[in-house]
Amino acid sequence: MTKEQNKRKKHVFGMVIDLDKCTGCGSCMVACMSENNVPFREDESDKKRSITWMRVYKLTNGKSFPDTEICYLPRPCMHCGGHGDHGHSPCVSVCPVNATRYGYDTGIVSQIYTRCFGCRYCMAACPYHARYFNWWDPKWPGEMEKYLSPNVSPRMRGVVEKCSFCYQRYQAARDKALYEGRDEIEENEYQTACTEACPAGAITFGDLNNPDHMVYKMVQPDPHHTRKPLNPKAFRLLERLETNPKVYYISEREWVRKAGDNYIKGEWEKLNKNHGKSDE
Repeated sequence: MTKEQNKRKKHVFGMVIDLDKCTGCGSCMVACMSENNVPFREDESDKKRSITWMRVYKLTNGKSFPDTEICYLPRPCMHCGGHGDHGHSPCVSVCPVNATRYGYDTGIVSQIYTRCFGCRYCMAACPYHARYFNWWDPKWPGEMEKYLSPNVSPRMRGVVEKCSFCYQRYQAARDKALYEGRDEIEENEYQTACTEACPAGAITFGDLNNPDHMVYKMVQPDPHHTRKPLNPKAFRLLERLETNPKVYYISEREWVRKAGDNYIKGEWEKLNKNHGKSDE
């Protein structure tokens, strides 16, 4: 196999979320909880201890009526690749027992619950607050245990959990392809639950290494610069940290794109000016 063939065979799954289409309905959050057996408490009033792998945030441009604009931002796990895509994402780097690992064949950062002993270093290292700690064993009231997905194990008390890009669906699609004698899976065979549930079609999922997939066409990732988007309307959260996330956002609005990198008036221009001096 040539180097080019090997490069094409390697998957790097990613997601594109069009913020101009998102209505903040929360369907992605519900679908995620249902698909992945995300536990909930009897009293969900304390949101600091709620577990939501997919969380929708509300952004505003800070202007008063009638110039007020609102944007809803869904935030799954970013599945960071680190510098040069070598798997040195913040959470993977700090785990002392290798309970979280980077999949070099998929680009997915996974969580191995049977190894985790709850030190929560990964939670402290994640700049996106995408990880959650289980303070209690999950309890399913009434007959709700019947709705649980048989392909995902419920997590026990004392471990950290997070979005997995519905990895169980990838395994099912791969098994189906192998059974049919195929080496590769089709784009529509592996889709996350949030992608399928979004009524506005704001979420797109696919292989960032495959130019035929829609996610590649939408963001146009630059392979020479840790897949930074060449599409000027696309951005990633906290790009300046260089965590190389695989979740991209698209918006026509400039203030939304600036908010994605924690833009502060005056600081953005200052950073760009200093960066320009360092390149001279």
